[in-house]
Amino acid sequence: MPASTNHRVNIPFTSSRLISCTMKILVIEDDADIASNIGQYFEDKGHRLDFAYNGTHGLTMALAERFDLIILDLMLPGKDGITLCHEFRQQTAHDTPILMLTARDTLDDKISGFEAGTDDYLVKPFSLRELEVRVLALVRRGQGSKDWAIIRIDDLELNQDTMQVSRASQPIKLKPKAFRILTYLMQHTGRVISRQELIDHIWPIDPPEGDPLRVHIHSLRREIDKPFDHDLIHTVHGVGYRFGSEHL
Repeated sequence: MPASTNHRVNIPFTSSRLISCTMKILVIEDDADIASNIGQYFEDKGHRLDFAYNGTHGLTMALAERFDLIILDLMLPGKDGITLCHEFRQQTAHDTPILMLTARDTLDDKISGFEAGTDDYLVKPFSLRELEVRVLALVRRGQGSKDWAIIRIDDLELNQDTMQVSRASQPIKLKPKAFRILTYLMQHTGRVISRQELIDHIWPIDPPEGDPLRVHIHSLRREIDKPFDHDLIHTVHGVGYRFGSEHL
């Protein structure tokens, strides 16, 4: 159903008051008419859009490239929006805002969406103007909390947006998997993380054979612990790992 004709809200401010930069948006929507209407509306305002028409392809695109925002339909072929949203949140440290579109408006449906990790919820049919306002508000909120992307524990700093890591102001280069493991450990500083929990987070679908986690942990220790005067990654024998200074 076309989404451009149902103007239900009167917004008393312009989008330029919210944000002025060009956004990069991923639209995951199997209805070609709705996707086209959204694309034309936002592209006319100077934004860049990519499109996926099923959930499987949408998740691949969302993980492969960084977007300012994802517009996600709930009912998709291949992989539904709830599953896609949940798997995206599990497989990346990026806090990309997700706005979910759906024809369902029950409370249970909305709760399921928010529990999966969506940031906002818009019921069809909707006004493109309302969609724009919600999109801009989500992006503005994210830009207003850039410090969230930076995690500092002791003298170690990790930037989730730029994938830069430094300790005692010395830059450290990490491979993507090691970076994701370190991010998860730092996000759960002070808590004992089991080996299985880490494996499920890094390889949620098809865990590799052997013991790659041990290899990555060894690599992390070589980079962020050995050159410095105290360790931050601690082994809890028979369980897993704990991140932080000894006094935590």
